[in-house]
Amino acid sequence: MRKEQEAIINALKVKPEIDPQAEVRRSVEFLKSYLKKYPFLKSLVLGISGGQDSTLAGKLAQMAVSELRDETHDNDYQFIAVRLPYGVQADESDALAAIQYIEADKTFRVDIKPAVDAAVDAVEANGITISDFNKGNVKARQRMIAQYAIAGQTAGAVVGTDHAAEAVTGFYTKFGDGAADITPLWRLDKRQGKQLLELLGAPEHLYKKTPTADLEDNRPALPDEVALGVTYQDIDDYLEGKAVSQKAAETIEGWYQRTEHKRHTPINVYDTFWK
Repeated sequence: MRKEQEAIINALKVKPEIDPQAEVRRSVEFLKSYLKKYPFLKSLVLGISGGQDSTLAGKLAQMAVSELRDETHDNDYQFIAVRLPYGVQADESDALAAIQYIEADKTFRVDIKPAVDAAVDAVEANGITISDFNKGNVKARQRMIAQYAIAGQTAGAVVGTDHAAEAVTGFYTKFGDGAADITPLWRLDKRQGKQLLELLGAPEHLYKKTPTADLEDNRPALPDEVALGVTYQDIDDYLEGKAVSQKAAETIEGWYQRTEHKRHTPINVYDTFWK
């Protein structure tokens, strides 16, 4: 195994093999323990895109609050699924199918388009142009603003969907979908997440669909693997300690090094990792 590969695996706590049932239980108990630790929290809030990660995190969150209601007889515990389209979303049907599968206690819909467009217009009034890629990050951050607004009014915590295959590449928006209070998928790679959804009886089309961040107007539904230049199969193999091609390993390690700032709290004068 490559030295850098071993270091990354250790940092992200990825197992070469998992027991899906045990990992489901681990995540659910983790979410329950967090809510019980902070009795002022009564809801879990998560944006549902219709992709693998939010479907899995949403199902685990709903399981956690359902069990807490049964165990504590406190019916205030709830899971809130949030639809966050930018105008009309092409895969809206997948998001609705995910929410139906999750059996979310409540569903809200917040169209982020007016807020995003207003923010872009306000910045561009200063004589600079916001690129399509940059606007995609504005969308991601606006989605998190909406989720925190909902959480703030419902005594809630925002659930994040970060997992090992995303963390190793830094494939998320800093302070956008990378912002959250609790991340029940952290430690799992993409393949392992699919194993959990399969165990939990999720519709196949939700976890077998082509992963996409779908943030850019000019390149709608751009596959993650195209943007990253490496497949999730290679990423998962790498994280599980398997051999991958030299090119794949270098691509993954390159992403990991360039995105270290995303996995770190804001930099202060005592930090040394960036020097």
